Amino acid sequence: MSTNPPTGSPASAPPPGAAPQPFHDLRASFAAQREAILAAVTRVLDGGWYILGQQVAAFEREFAAFCGAKHAIGIGNATEALQVALLGLDIGPGDDVIVPALTAAPTGMAVAAVGARPVFADVDAATFTVTAATVARAWTPRTRVVIPVHLYGQCADMGPLLELARQRGVPLLEDCAQCQGAKDHGRPAGTMGSAAAWSFYPTKNLGAFGDGGALTTEDGGLAARLARLRNYGAIGGYDFAECGLNARLDEMHAAILRVKLETLAANNEKRRATAARYRREIVNPRITLPLERPGAWHVWHQFVVRCRERDRLQAWLAERGIETLIHYPRALHQMQAFVARGHAPVEPIEAARAAAEILSLPIYPEVPADHVTRVIAAVNAFPG
Repeated sequence: MSTNPPTGSPASAPPPGAAPQPFHDLRASFAAQREAILAAVTRVLDGGWYILGQQVAAFEREFAAFCGAKHAIGIGNATEALQVALLGLDIGPGDDVIVPALTAAPTGMAVAAVGARPVFADVDAATFTVTAATVARAWTPRTRVVIPVHLYGQCADMGPLLELARQRGVPLLEDCAQCQGAKDHGRPAGTMGSAAAWSFYPTKNLGAFGDGGALTTEDGGLAARLARLRNYGAIGGYDFAECGLNARLDEMHAAILRVKLETLAANNEKRRATAARYRREIVNPRITLPLERPGAWHVWHQFVVRCRERDRLQAWLAERGIETLIHYPRALHQMQAFVARGHAPVEPIEAARAAAEILSLPIYPEVPADHVTRVIAAVNAFPG
């Protein structure tokens, strides 16, 4: 729970019927770099090469450098990135892959797409990420890969997870869809496992204007195979080394991402500043604030609070013109899609409890300061 002293009066909260404020305003992101983005798009259109050209190659180099990774491979979206990585790690029918019970559904769906079985591990109640202990409890004799998700912008505690994976001889595949720029004890996200999958969905810290994704890896041989697999398994001359996917990042998105990559670090700092305000000024004892784990560098893709009266809190904020979202209202083991396809050796109690209590407050680089003030006042005024 919040332990900060009160700093404001509930009377300052916006009244019911206040002018609506969006959860995320993508138009503001475009406006901030409008001319540079339009120029990048024009260069692609004028160049006449739209698939796997110079823009993708340049973005791969620049994104790898930003991540501190040796190799990056542009992919059509993060779900395909996970799927390509699993194929590159030779995962298929008969294999189990451990994933968090609390994450976006595509993490589990990518496992099912290659014919493997997603096995759901519970999460830590404070960070919402898996731990070595929860993964160990979910282990099965058929476990072949572990996918820790760096949820909401904060890395899972990777040291113990890496040691567990090393002891049991399986690779870790990082799900970095929400953590561009995050670190764990100084180690950049996307450089600690055998490979890492990234999302550039428009609302991500680094977002395209449509679907986009990438893989990073330190293994040159694996990188070459992943690059083949994202392009049908092609090796040139209309010959194919193996069956792959059509999972390529388009030139247009790559060109836009190159522009937006230039401001990613600064925008992450803006997110951190907004998160610091929320953590400092939200003082309602009914609200549990998110934490930044010691040794972590959180980039606050989402700012997720907990409240036992979550639905009432969301309605209270909506009445005052404040849009919120829930990431995510169901744990994976509770979803119809995974009833027959998934497995939970131990009931993911914390994941289910979190899914019933979590609420995401507005946080994006261009969020107006007065909007943040309104959110804080309204949350503090919530009577429960």
